[in-house]
Amino acid sequence: MKKAFLQLHAAVFLAGFTAILGVLIKLNEGLLVWYRLLLTLLALLILQYFTKQLQRLPLKDALKIAGVGVIVGLHWLTFYGSIKYANASVALVCFSATSFFTALFEPIILKKRMNYVELLLGLMAVAGIYIIFDFHPQYKTGIIFGVLSAMGSALFPIFNKELLKTHTAPTVTLYEIGGALMALTFLVPFYLLKFPASYYLPTWQDWGWLLVLALVCTVLSFQLQLSALKKVTAFTANLTYNLEPVYGIILAFIIFKENKYLIHRFILVCF
Repeated sequence: MKKAFLQLHAAVFLAGFTAILGVLIKLNEGLLVWYRLLLTLLALLILQYFTKQLQRLPLKDALKIAGVGVIVGLHWLTFYGSIKYANASVALVCFSATSFFTALFEPIILKKRMNYVELLLGLMAVAGIYIIFDFHPQYKTGIIFGVLSAMGSALFPIFNKELLKTHTAPTVTLYEIGGALMALTFLVPFYLLKFPASYYLPTWQDWGWLLVLALVCTVLSFQLQLSALKKVTAFTANLTYNLEPVYGIILAFIIFKENKYLIHRFILVCF
């Protein structure tokens, strides 16, 4: 269990760093996620070629896992949308609502009794969003994207915990990333009609950060999270992910001097 918690916290730190990369990579959020998925899938295919850990799945199981991957892709799209239309701090604090949505969705999906203590703890994170922000008009779109991202983030660990009972973590990761890439390949052209991009090909600097995002913050982080989910509950995992805003906001403050006024309110919420 101790190893699972260490894996989970390492994954959370890497997840917090993805928000920083979302600022450093200047691509439109739809293209950013598409390139992230493409590089991640290529890395996973190379990894599977050498490790031979991939399970052959019936079509029904493959589609089920790929469907969860669609949720992952939409979560990333809305998360980076929140960063682009607000900033990293806004996106990360909205992300803390994940525990509330997990406490709400998990009993419904898994047909469990509602745990009102977990729901209350999650609701405190939602209340934190109201304490921290004055809801300036320029943040409105970013906050909407951020809350949608939190909903997506709550869903896929619930489904993943069930999938990991019968499938290996590398198999689940590969099929989910593949499903997300297929979905985004179809959706991004329509998304760009609503949210146009200023350019479509990454710069050399973008490529460098995209590689860090794909290899370290996706492949490694995904493996750590899925391994941890074999030992901990989905709610525990998502409650731990409430530390993502802590890591991310501190990094954003140090690197970008972002939202100095936000730090004081954020500390108030933590205590």
